[in-house]
Amino acid sequence: MRLQPAVLKWAAIMMGLALAAPAAAAVPAWVEMTPDGAQARAVSEGAACPSLRVDGARRPMRLRAAPVDGFPNRVCVARVPRGARRLAVAGAALPAPKPRPMRIVIFGDSGCRIVKGLVQNCNDTVAGWPFARVARLAAARKPDLVIHLGDYYYREAPCPPATEACAGSPFGDRWATWKAELFDPAAPLLAAAPWVFVRGNHEDCARGGAGWFRIIDPLPPAAQPCETAEAPWFLGLGGLRLAILDSAQPDDNKPDPGSLASLEQDFRRILPAKEPTWLVTHRPLWALSHKGLSVGGAWGNLNMREAVKGRPWGDVSLILAGHVHNFTSLDFGAQRPPELIVGTGGDVMDPRDPHRPLPVELPVDGLSTQAITTGAFGYFVFDRAGADWVGAFHDLDDKVTVRCRLHVARLSCLPAR
Repeated sequence: MRLQPAVLKWAAIMMGLALAAPAAAAVPAWVEMTPDGAQARAVSEGAACPSLRVDGARRPMRLRAAPVDGFPNRVCVARVPRGARRLAVAGAALPAPKPRPMRIVIFGDSGCRIVKGLVQNCNDTVAGWPFARVARLAAARKPDLVIHLGDYYYREAPCPPATEACAGSPFGDRWATWKAELFDPAAPLLAAAPWVFVRGNHEDCARGGAGWFRIIDPLPPAAQPCETAEAPWFLGLGGLRLAILDSAQPDDNKPDPGSLASLEQDFRRILPAKEPTWLVTHRPLWALSHKGLSVGGAWGNLNMREAVKGRPWGDVSLILAGHVHNFTSLDFGAQRPPELIVGTGGDVMDPRDPHRPLPVELPVDGLSTQAITTGAFGYFVFDRAGADWVGAFHDLDDKVTVRCRLHVARLSCLPAR
């Protein structure tokens, strides 16, 4: 059959478009920060690890984790050399790290909850489980770094029969679940900037520990399948140091001697900070009560507060945490570093939290505290402004609802006008 000229012209145009279009990622790949610098990672379905391209040169990726039951793929890693400008895995571009990030996106608690007695609407990505929207909006801000404050894995039980909200959802600590919880919805943000992954209590050994240690744990592979607590690690960001503390284990309300001893050892490594430092962890030391703001800020983590008691903070200028599913800023004056809680990534909110930002002044652990809180989904953006950091909380309409400034270990936040 002889093709007509118009058909040949159309075919040539389509072939040209196909050649010009960037190749789709054959494997989930991202860049994350580790104690040894930036690291490219990929989850490969192939018989071997793919290569990492760095400024046009091919570098082999090494095996981090081999296929096992529930995780039928390879996790591959490669160190990103300092100064690298162009990165790619399997034809897909990856974000190169910047030695001095100017814009940081922050949030946590992003998975979709399916447990006995509570089913979130995972199939409604507009309002039921908006993590994909949060990630897409945050990616559009073109961050230099993303800090996820922990709790990625929430689909612990099968979707109940005839439940439309979660029909077809995977569950359990396995690759299909991690893909649905993190890698699919977060794809635009993983492509936008390197990430700092913080371990949450949902990544403890009784829940999502296998996936955490296999796929995204920033430390080298653990000596055993799941570590109860990992050592703190540090990350320099050009005039700022992050101290990342594993708080997956300590109970919030009950004394836990084992966790307390471990935390005391960790805090001895972190405090007193001798350079400008943000303490980054999952569980907040202090938080506002869900029972009503008039009760005061008696909530938080009992064991972490006990472990840090009496230790000098040094040059810690901010504590970043998630765990509580709201946005809350707490400024304690000159007595202790301010704390910023951003547990707003997509998991269910407490309906008792105020939807609109509510400023309050109240006693928290014996100190008069300036606070602002809101129970809305969204993400927080911090921009360097000289020696200060200027921040904004964005809701699901990408509207700025809270504005903040961090100046010499004082955090002032106000509702946006």
